[in-house]
Amino acid sequence: MSFELKSLLRPHIAKIQPYTSARDEYSGKEGIFLDANENPYGSITEQDFNRYPDPYQQQLKAEIAKIKQVKSDQIFLGNGSDEAIDLLFRAFCRPGIDNVILLPPTYGMYEVSAAINDVETRKVPLTSDFQLQTDRILDQVDSNTKIIFICSPNNPSGNKLLRTEIQRIIREFNGLVVVDEAYIDFNDEPSFTTEMAEFPNLLVMQTFSKAWGLASLRLGMAFASQELIRILNLIKPPYNISGLTQDTVLKAIQNIGKVNRMIAEILEERAFLAKELKELTFVQKVYPSQANFLLIKIPNANEVYNALINAKIIVRNRSKVILCEDCLRITVGTRFENEMLLTALNKVFAEIEN
Repeated sequence: MSFELKSLLRPHIAKIQPYTSARDEYSGKEGIFLDANENPYGSITEQDFNRYPDPYQQQLKAEIAKIKQVKSDQIFLGNGSDEAIDLLFRAFCRPGIDNVILLPPTYGMYEVSAAINDVETRKVPLTSDFQLQTDRILDQVDSNTKIIFICSPNNPSGNKLLRTEIQRIIREFNGLVVVDEAYIDFNDEPSFTTEMAEFPNLLVMQTFSKAWGLASLRLGMAFASQELIRILNLIKPPYNISGLTQDTVLKAIQNIGKVNRMIAEILEERAFLAKELKELTFVQKVYPSQANFLLIKIPNANEVYNALINAKIIVRNRSKVILCEDCLRITVGTRFENEMLLTALNKVFAEIEN
């Protein structure tokens, strides 16, 4: 199936003249800067933040490109992955006309962003073991379907979706397929970034918030064709990533050894926690996980959740989410935190039984 990105783009977006910032017109590092109405005396802080940052994060992208084995112009950096999600709606979905397909249970911001942008959502639930219903998904597609969002490893279930089924959807859908890989660093399969050359309608999202431990900095990554990345850059705010974030991440990503050590420790703790939870008689199921969390099914999940809150142990109650009735989502902690959780769960159920 031939794919033309321009045919998906909202017509007025193609005609937009982007805002040109001072750093678009001159990107050099040296000189007397009298072009951007910045404060020439520095900042009120010890560190100077008086100059606007690189609007396209070129130095940071060059380093990310080496790690991810892609080209710099195939990378979009956003204020978390949520910025990329919102920009995709703005660029491709006509309010009140177009639609996107969601596969619940899944990451909630797809639906929230759709609602903000007045875009219809068509939902095709995953199977009982949290896999794709590919035929049903493709049956929902019509001429106004612009995007299919696929989260793998999936949130909140934690499992990876079958790669062959994802590939089939990308191949047979003549629109954008977003594969959200926020948890890819804990997965045992390669990223879909390795398949971008084959699939021009593919956009892959990743984040620095999980394995890299930089959630507070809010830096999300999107990888796609140069043409698609150009569109996102066209409509993004001019300085969407702060200089502080760029500089901090630029230094941090040199320490890939620490990242790998943290990932290894999380995977070890995930295995420990899953084993211990399975041995608890009141835990009905521990779902397979390729993420840094576990979904468990237990009786009286709402009551258990509130009791854990009282014990100052905070997990995520997913009981109201489709296919996740009586389920709690538990982030893998340190060994101390995991043991505290297990002790608290035993105490809570002992009190419930009495």
